[in-house]
Amino acid sequence: MDWFGAGGNGPLIATRAIHFAATAVMTGSLVFRTVVAKPALGSEEARLFRSQTLRVAWTGLTITIASGAIWLLLEATSMSGLPLGEAMTSAVLSTVLNQTQFGQVFEIRIVLTAILVACLTFGRYPLADWLALAAALGLTAAIAWTGHAGSTLGELGNLHLAADALHLLAAAAWTGGLVSLVLLLAVVRRHQAVAPASLAWDAARRFSRVGIISVATLLVTGTVNAWILVGSFHGLADTDYGRLLMLKMVAFGIMLAFAAVNRFWVTPRLAASSGNDLPIAAFRQLTRNSVIEIALGFAVFAIVGLLGTLHPASHFL
Repeated sequence: MDWFGAGGNGPLIATRAIHFAATAVMTGSLVFRTVVAKPALGSEEARLFRSQTLRVAWTGLTITIASGAIWLLLEATSMSGLPLGEAMTSAVLSTVLNQTQFGQVFEIRIVLTAILVACLTFGRYPLADWLALAAALGLTAAIAWTGHAGSTLGELGNLHLAADALHLLAAAAWTGGLVSLVLLLAVVRRHQAVAPASLAWDAARRFSRVGIISVATLLVTGTVNAWILVGSFHGLADTDYGRLLMLKMVAFGIMLAFAAVNRFWVTPRLAASSGNDLPIAAFRQLTRNSVIEIALGFAVFAIVGLLGTLHPASHFL
């Protein structure tokens, strides 16, 4: 398989995709916990959901660290031109870390990761939650400096970096937040005696606001990125990069359709619940639609992992 012209970059593409997805899930779970769950949950409900959130955050962070290390090794191999075994030396890795933009960004992200680990470990302190969220947002936004935006020069490069960083944060808040929404729905269903069904409606309503902001941000920043990286309808239709970008837009459009159904059809049906009276049909539909959105989001991350290894369409114009 040619991976749409990516050649032998399959391991790098897969590693990037996994890294993006894990970082998004970890960051989105912390956004959801702070913006959606805390205002909606009581003390006992918050305790149940917090344990779920911490497991997701730790799992996402562990995969982020592991995939990040593999990514560094693959980049060292690519930059040095050496086989993987020969590139795994302190001299080569030191050169990549200290003398390349990728390496310098990687070092900053190591610091942010260490802060995040400390905050998740000592999460019983109120300040730790906010510091963890800030570190996670920084860890996600910094990815922008490892891709095409990081190599765009001048004022256009600053615009590209800002757009790409916001694009990454919005994607994390939406996709990662959906994972936490599904987990919260599971808590409500399993513990109806503690977590009343009305929580599902309140959480879905609050998350829909996050989703609207995320979608608006994705549309604006995605347009900016496409203008810089594609540049024309010709580049969109006649290059591998452009065709993959269109595939990404199709997946995004389907996600948006499911989100609209959840927002305007399913969530209002949850409002009919009272106390522990769980509207099963609406509850199952919200869960099913959210899982489909998550799967589509992961497909988008896979496409992004591939796009980052290709020359932008504007390169050929």
